[in-house]
Amino acid sequence: MEYNKLTVKEIRDLIRKRKVTAREVVEDYLKTIKEKDPKIKAYITVCEDFAIEQANKVDQKIANNEEIGELAGVPYALKDNYLTKGIETTSGSQVLKGYIPQYSAEMYERLQKADAILLGKTNLDTFAFGASTENSGFFTTHNPHDLTRVPGGSSGGSAAAVASDMCAFALGSDTGGSVRQPASLCGITGLKVTYGRNSRYGMTAMASSFDVPGILSKNVEDAAIVAKVLAGKDEKDSTTSPTPVPVYENSLYSESEKDEIIKNKSLKLRIGVPSEYFIDGMEDSVKESVKNKIEEYKSIGAEIVEISLPHTQYGIAVYYVLVPCEISANMARYDGIRFGQATEEETENILDYYLKTRGEFMEPELKRRILIGSYALSAGYYDAYYLKASKVRTLIKMDFEKAFKEVDVIMAPTSPTTAFKIGEKSDDPLQMYLADVFTVCVNVAGIPSINVPVGKDSNNLPIGMQIIGNYWEEDKIMKIASLI
Repeated sequence: MEYNKLTVKEIRDLIRKRKVTAREVVEDYLKTIKEKDPKIKAYITVCEDFAIEQANKVDQKIANNEEIGELAGVPYALKDNYLTKGIETTSGSQVLKGYIPQYSAEMYERLQKADAILLGKTNLDTFAFGASTENSGFFTTHNPHDLTRVPGGSSGGSAAAVASDMCAFALGSDTGGSVRQPASLCGITGLKVTYGRNSRYGMTAMASSFDVPGILSKNVEDAAIVAKVLAGKDEKDSTTSPTPVPVYENSLYSESEKDEIIKNKSLKLRIGVPSEYFIDGMEDSVKESVKNKIEEYKSIGAEIVEISLPHTQYGIAVYYVLVPCEISANMARYDGIRFGQATEEETENILDYYLKTRGEFMEPELKRRILIGSYALSAGYYDAYYLKASKVRTLIKMDFEKAFKEVDVIMAPTSPTTAFKIGEKSDDPLQMYLADVFTVCVNVAGIPSINVPVGKDSNNLPIGMQIIGNYWEEDKIMKIASLI
């Protein structure tokens, strides 16, 4: 049996019923990584010995009839901006090459306590700055559907690993679409939860008021299973919420419920469709596939409501003012002294040392965003840029709050295009930033959203649609997504 083709639920159930050992599953995944990853380049680090060691521990627990975790024996990959004690964490940048953390991220700790098995750390745009994984300080990850194209970003390595069966699920991070957009381009499920639902402790900070740990999986059910393990209050992260966490898996439609809804056209749901998300310049195949899927919901009873999110047009501008401002502050810690690489050149003073270290090891996109943020925060420009963007952020949030008084969920494209060619946009930062045009407002507002595949274009490339929900309604958007 090809265990790497199975879902999280299937692997979990087989191991619990003792029909397969965790080691057998892990070895199958490690074999797949060796076969496929030289071409796809999803992983920065593969933890082969550690993975086998973890699998042996799970098998021993089962043999001893000990209690096992919710994800016992399920192999996963971790975006390389999550700290892993004793395992190199680079955040996709030469700045942190060789850095071995002394503590671990809360999300990693929760997966380990659930007995999930870490296969390795995946590639990303440097410090999660990008939409294509071309900004990695190491190499570009390739889309499994077409190796000449990008997998999206910044969680491109995680998305590519899931889409190519090199892990059962993966964690990414979503600051402006970095889970949902690569999920769309790679044809998988990508869940971005409400800001404060998952702990950011030990996740390398990009923009602290936007960053959200997210899940990439083969289907909605798998995302629901993993989401329950990750969610909840963390005393180490003051931004996490004590809001109760439902058992997401139990909230999904069963097969019999789906059949009944389809047969009786009894879906009681008001779907908001924002005109601002169907714009000139997006690919016709994307527009057509998403609208067709919305019509399918209508055909089984849903009510379609045309809505307006009028401040959507300012989303990209707001995002690319506020996020670089937070980046410029968060990147100040990378000085070559406390951690990471440092210049070996002779320097006359500490400032010269900082300049040479950062000049030598910081990637171009990292420098670009620090400069933008520093400029926007500088004396004389703070009110014109940062303060004004913060006010418009509130207006975007209010747009969604108003919309959710009329509708249950919002449906819209995830990406305006399917996967583009490697190198096609790398020389044009503005075009690259526009790849997030449909995803950034969700992060600006802090609400949950899930990407689900809804078709393919004429080049057989995946198309994704996002289902956006109100605060803390991850269970609702996953339930609705499970109908697809």
